[in-house]
Amino acid sequence: MPPFYLASGSPRRRELLTQVGVSFTVLGAPVDEALLPTEAAERYVERLARAKAHAGFALLQAPGVVLGADTVVVLDGQVLGKPRDAAHAQALLLSLSGREHQVLTAVAVTDGTHTRSLCVASQVSFRTICVEEAQRYWASGEPADKAGGYAIQGLGAVFVSHLSGSYSAVVGLPLQETAALLGEFGVACWQSVPQIVHSH
Repeated sequence: MPPFYLASGSPRRRELLTQVGVSFTVLGAPVDEALLPTEAAERYVERLARAKAHAGFALLQAPGVVLGADTVVVLDGQVLGKPRDAAHAQALLLSLSGREHQVLTAVAVTDGTHTRSLCVASQVSFRTICVEEAQRYWASGEPADKAGGYAIQGLGAVFVSHLSGSYSAVVGLPLQETAALLGEFGVACWQSVPQIVHSH
C-alpha cells in the first residue's frame, strides 16, 4: 500500500480518518483560500481541496498519495467564512438562526499523476438562536476557526434541528465517498482491524 498523507491541519479530519482505520502522516500545506470573483461555491471548495492535495504532494520526497479537503457553509448562495471576531461570529450565527443552509465538503486525492476530486452537499437546519446564546457560544472558544462559525460535532450541535446528507461531511470529511476515492489509489480503510480467520 502506498504511503498516505493528509494535507490538512484539521483535528476533525484526523479523527475521522482514524475512525475508519486509515493510517496517515499529516502535512502542512497552506494555500491561498481567497474566493475568486463570481466563483460558485461548489467550484471554490473543490478548487481549494485540489490545491491543498497538490501543495501537499509537492512536499513529498518519494511516491505517495495525498488527500486535501475543504468545507464551506453556504447561505443564499453566499459562502460564509470563518468568524473574524465576536461581532462577526454573532452575525453569522444569527443569519443561520431558524433557517436551512448548505454545507459543502470537497475531497481531492492525488498521487502526482492522477487527481480525483468530488464535492458532497448536505442541508442543515438550525432552530431559532437568541443573541445571548450566540454570545455565550462565542465565549466558549469553539466557533473561532470554524466555517460558518459553528461545529456540529461540538457545542454547536444544540442548534441543529435537522440534517439531510452526510454528517461526517459536515464535520469535515464525507467518509463513505472518501473511502471510495482512497480505494481507487490503493489506500485501504480498516487497516488496524484484526482479520478473523475461520477454520474449516
